[in-house]
Amino acid sequence: MQQRISLITLGTRDMTTMGAFYDALGWARVDSPDEVIAYDLIGQTLGLYPIEKLAEDIGVDVATLGHGAMTLGHNVREKADVAAVLDAAKAAGGRVLKPAADVFWGGHHGYFQDPEGHIWEVAHNPFSTLRADGAFRWNGFG
Repeated sequence: MQQRISLITLGTRDMTTMGAFYDALGWARVDSPDEVIAYDLIGQTLGLYPIEKLAEDIGVDVATLGHGAMTLGHNVREKADVAAVLDAAKAAGGRVLKPAADVFWGGHHGYFQDPEGHIWEVAHNPFSTLRADGAFRWNGFG
């Protein structure tokens, strides 16, 4: 197995609200089958899929899926961009869990929750600068 995540699927209870949230963040949908909302990212795709269908595909009860202890990370180029993304998430209907703040390791970050509780970290890491196309690597692009 290669070190790659191709698709991140969020089990979604309210497809209309969730689609509107990510649309309001400025993301562009791509053509996809009915019951799927997809956004191509840099190197991956984020998919929204009805949680009942996801549970059926996996072969488990919906309650089994719950909300795992996981965050989705979005790195930005400048420190000030962290607060701007958090503001955009709030304006789109999300909830800011932690306002933009400096971090002990030298970065700057904050957290928001989308309308169904998926948690995003927005971070500026001066040690892992983004490539021109926005791609991220843990130790940056040297």
